Amino acid sequence: MKLVNKLLLASFATTMLFSACSQKSGTTGWKYNDSKWGGFEKHKFKDQETGPGLVFIEGGTFVMGASEQDVTYDRNNTKRRMSVNSFYMDETEVTNFQYLEYVYWLTRAYGAENPIIATSALPDTLVWRAKLSYNEPYVNYYLRYPAYRDYPVVGVSWLQASEFCKWRSDRVNEYIMIREGLMKNSNINKQNDETFNTEAYMLGLTPIDIKKQLKDYTPGGKKRDVKMEDGILLPIYRLPTEAEWEYASVAYRTASYNENVDSRKIYPWAGLTLRRGDTEKTRGRMYANYVRGRGDYKGIAGNLNDNASYTSAVKDAFYIPNDFGLYHMAGNVSEWVMDIYRPLSLEDNNDNMSFRGNNYQTQERDADGNITEKDSLGRIKYRDVSEAENIKRRNYKKADNIGYRDELKYEGDIDQKYEYGITSLIDNAARVYKGGSWNDRAYWLSPGNRRYLDQEQATSTIGFRCVMDRLGSQTKKGRK
Repeated sequence: MKLVNKLLLASFATTMLFSACSQKSGTTGWKYNDSKWGGFEKHKFKDQETGPGLVFIEGGTFVMGASEQDVTYDRNNTKRRMSVNSFYMDETEVTNFQYLEYVYWLTRAYGAENPIIATSALPDTLVWRAKLSYNEPYVNYYLRYPAYRDYPVVGVSWLQASEFCKWRSDRVNEYIMIREGLMKNSNINKQNDETFNTEAYMLGLTPIDIKKQLKDYTPGGKKRDVKMEDGILLPIYRLPTEAEWEYASVAYRTASYNENVDSRKIYPWAGLTLRRGDTEKTRGRMYANYVRGRGDYKGIAGNLNDNASYTSAVKDAFYIPNDFGLYHMAGNVSEWVMDIYRPLSLEDNNDNMSFRGNNYQTQERDADGNITEKDSLGRIKYRDVSEAENIKRRNYKKADNIGYRDELKYEGDIDQKYEYGITSLIDNAARVYKGGSWNDRAYWLSPGNRRYLDQEQATSTIGFRCVMDRLGSQTKKGRK
């Protein structure tokens, strides 16, 4: 038996070695990376790089929805088992300093010809005003004064947060291009529609200051630009879905031997209390930055129990991260997620990668199938897909699927959309935000609770963090 096992292991090792060393197609036998054999390429690829600021979140199944009494009687977060793919998430909320870097870049890149681009990205600092509170220091200083540099940015609408994600995606990939020696650093000084955009670059529509190119194995080819197949550039940064955010916040982890979670959490930490008791030094401190009770935002001088009357630094040593290594997934500021709000979202949505808000688009092309001109930001233009071009498709027909299975139909098969104040108190611009803030009671610290706000509005209590898709293996270790 031992001999058989040794022979099997030897055979397996030989096969793996041949597969690793072989550059031949298992389909045709043709050689890869050889212009004499057509030039089809296969390059070494180990794993997806972790983008700046991100933490890996291993996906899985969990019970999404309320974990305590529904005191508001909204009945909008009924419990349901969901599955979430693995993804990457910002360790902390996006800070004032990070957002100011974004505004500075917009001013430098577009300010001369399109100053409105930068000014429209500015947070609304007037959100700090309250009719019966003196908050002018926060109006004047919170965004820009260095003491608040590492505090979460607020006064940012859902639309503004989404634009930040797009900008960050391109800047990270631009850095990778420079780091890998493919692009000159002078490229970062380009302006207007010549600024680096990942998609436009891969379509050959963005001129860059080339330092070197990759070898082109096409017959007669010499050098070429980076392609998606190279695995060099990263996927986009974006806002998390509601399911992703809630999964990351509750942070269920199980021992590898039992594949089971034995008890359900109410908060992102274990236990039923809001005070820490893990060490004698930290005993009595709050787990989160929230309102303890009427008029009590931080505790008593000499022993402040949450160390902040408004927001606190995103990585304040006073607080501990959850089991995924994420800070402030309860308290400090609430956070925008991608989803359109519906009271019955958890009942209607799919139970795998749940999301409501799909509006399918395609690149704008001319009659010959060529990409049309870029917009003023250097991005590829998109349009909504039409039903005519999807007539034979089974999984969807039209672009706007926000109201799927949730909106009535009148004569002519026309959807009756939600109209604020007419058919509902919500509409198709109402976006979900999750988590409690510095101005909330403990009830909102529970990850299952949900609220909504119009995507163009902002408050002093809502910030955001970004996520990135995990491509390929659902674990960082892979599967042996």
